[in-house]
Amino acid sequence: MITIVDYEIGNLRSVEKAFEHVGVEVLRTDDPERIRSAERLVLPGVGAFGACSTELLRRDLNAPVLEAVEQGVPLLGVCVGMQLLFDESLEMGVYEGLGLIRGQVVPFEPAAGLKVPHIGWNQIRPARPSPLLDGISDGAYVYFVHSYHGVAEQAADVLAECTYGAPFPAIVQRNNVFGLQFHPEKSGANGLRMLRNFATLVPASTAV
Repeated sequence: MITIVDYEIGNLRSVEKAFEHVGVEVLRTDDPERIRSAERLVLPGVGAFGACSTELLRRDLNAPVLEAVEQGVPLLGVCVGMQLLFDESLEMGVYEGLGLIRGQVVPFEPAAGLKVPHIGWNQIRPARPSPLLDGISDGAYVYFVHSYHGVAEQAADVLAECTYGAPFPAIVQRNNVFGLQFHPEKSGANGLRMLRNFATLVPASTAV
């Protein structure tokens, strides 16, 4: 069972449909108790970091997400949901994240010929093995839509990189916490494979 954190911002239905497509049962909820007791959590998000983080706080959903992670529940952040895993974002101000991945979310640096936002298919380069990447080849294409990206303080938290002007984290992982900067639900077979891999992860016995 996948539990999607429903804070009424983000690509909720498209992520839900993608999991259903690979045969996974899904619960979409804003109930703190259901979030705390989840087998696996997904945190979606699109748009501005500040709006997403503010709405999570307003609905008092930060605490149950963090409590579930501390108990070893696998958490997957998608797009802005991945960015929310970091300490803070510099998008239109300074906004606090969940602090599960040390580092900041920053804008792409201006560069000749580089269009922002980064939209379209691009390749990922895994940095190390992970169950999330089972069946995913080096150089696999996935679909991005974003103007900001994470900068991880610890290189070990970067599971895969992508290059757009310069390298940036496309996938992060710290113990039972995972994040995808791209849209897996729009990334064809590669994205669906990663969602299926996440849905079959064995919950960790130790906390982040």
